[in-house]
Amino acid sequence: MKMLMLGNEAVARGLYEAGCAVVSSYPGTPSTEITEAVAKYPEVYAEWAPNEKVAMETAFGASLAGKRSFCGMKHVGLNVAADPLFTLSYTGVNGGLVIAVADDAGMHSSQNEQDSRHYARAAKLPMLEPADSAEGLAFAKLAYELSEQFDTPVLLKMCTRIAHSQSVVETGERITPPEKPYVKDGAKYIMMPGNAKRRHPVVEARTAALTAWAETADINRVEDGPDKSMGILTSSTSYQYVKETLGDAYPVLKLGMVWPLPVEKIRSFAAGVDKLVVVEELDGFLEAWCREIGLEVEGKSLFSPIDELSQNLVAAPLGKAPDVGVKLDAAIPARPPVMCAGCPHRGLFFTLNKLKLTVLGDIGCYTLGAVAPLAAIDSTLCMGASVSGIHGFLKAGGDPKKTVAVIGDSTFMHSGMTGLVNIAYNESPATVIILDNSITGMTGHQQNPTTGYNLKGDPCTKIDLETLCRSVGIRRVRVVDPYDLSQCETAIKEELEADEASVIISRRPCALLKYVKHKKPLTVDASKCVGCKSCMRIGCPAISITDGKAAVDATLCVGCGVCQQLCKFDALQGHEEV
Repeated sequence: MKMLMLGNEAVARGLYEAGCAVVSSYPGTPSTEITEAVAKYPEVYAEWAPNEKVAMETAFGASLAGKRSFCGMKHVGLNVAADPLFTLSYTGVNGGLVIAVADDAGMHSSQNEQDSRHYARAAKLPMLEPADSAEGLAFAKLAYELSEQFDTPVLLKMCTRIAHSQSVVETGERITPPEKPYVKDGAKYIMMPGNAKRRHPVVEARTAALTAWAETADINRVEDGPDKSMGILTSSTSYQYVKETLGDAYPVLKLGMVWPLPVEKIRSFAAGVDKLVVVEELDGFLEAWCREIGLEVEGKSLFSPIDELSQNLVAAPLGKAPDVGVKLDAAIPARPPVMCAGCPHRGLFFTLNKLKLTVLGDIGCYTLGAVAPLAAIDSTLCMGASVSGIHGFLKAGGDPKKTVAVIGDSTFMHSGMTGLVNIAYNESPATVIILDNSITGMTGHQQNPTTGYNLKGDPCTKIDLETLCRSVGIRRVRVVDPYDLSQCETAIKEELEADEASVIISRRPCALLKYVKHKKPLTVDASKCVGCKSCMRIGCPAISITDGKAAVDATLCVGCGVCQQLCKFDALQGHEEV
């Protein structure tokens, strides 16, 4: 059957058709939908793991048992999973193991731009890179074949545009791979130094064999063109930009495997054109490799290593007129990112700003606490860094009476727990605030170990945050409602004054969760409103000033009442629950 599919959805279909049995991932845009889509197939066991390292180790365990397995993550998640990744290259697999990593050129939802192709080369692992949804499905299936043929995990690299665009795929039937029983083999799977030394030559031989395979593989294909004055070497979404811009005018070598690379195929292609140009996003990975094998090539002298490419950014350096498109004459007002109306984090960050505290932040939708007018975050590094960071900040002389760390419930489970253990073990008087909104909000409402539900929505063990924090040695643990500004301020002040570590759990479900019942929207009594704009200090998108008076957008307001607590004139009128 032919149908339109998102790139991520197509990869999930490929996993299903290939007979994948076990999936373990951590959500991260733009990779999340792969695991969400594959979870809809009842034949596949799928789960959210607490973090990417755990997910990859789980997938390895399933592979060891003889089943085809998968784990998926975004580019920064691969940093978290790098420890098992590099050693998995040495152990190889039993059942096929596919690892998807989705890069985010342009940083649509990420804290850095990172080119994951470097991981493939550094870990000496094959990497496939689809250029549309059809290839996403096909490459997922091919990845299992390569994994078992060459005894290796296989990296499947996506990017935002391929993951989140739709194109036509043709679906097939699910196959059941031959049974692969587990056979005890310490020399292969126990990576102590003596065994690892003997496995390294195996890895090098495998790379040579994969390089030979790449020379004749159909996924590395030459598309001829009449004008040999220039030849284009490209892959992934860059290939789409090249074809949309240049059509079939020039020869193109489109790579489906971006590591290891086919030496002779690329040399032969380069010999048939006057000039070789590499079109690739982010780093000059292919360009540098071409130079290593002695080719003259142009690449990053034409195309920036920063941000995404586009049709126009490809056209102009290659001498083609950019498509100017249609431009509006009117200026479009800026729309800065902002927390949703009724977001439970807003009141907490308002309080932190009011108290003029140093706030070490973390990764999540609550990172928006850094944006004006709340402007309450001083740093954001990576998952879990706020909890570890406050410990170092205080040990280096930071003021424990004026410093807090904030972290979300899912991020705390991901990598905040170990930082809290460090605080307890090495005795920092740190105040850590866990923003518990009962969901993983930043990636689209995925379950996590604190919600009581698994990936498929079934009830499961619910981690009790209060008990967990106490069990690692934190004696002072309390819960506050972030909609209650007075309660938040009192709790923060009291815990900052304590001479030991403490945890404040700011608990209220995300306002966008379907089961959350909201109050009716607030209204403004214009006779009482003096236009002081105190209600604007929380940055709620439901509040504006019209004709000098506060106005509430009833389509956005959820009646949380935080703004009411700022109004000294009782101009904001509340209502009961719907």
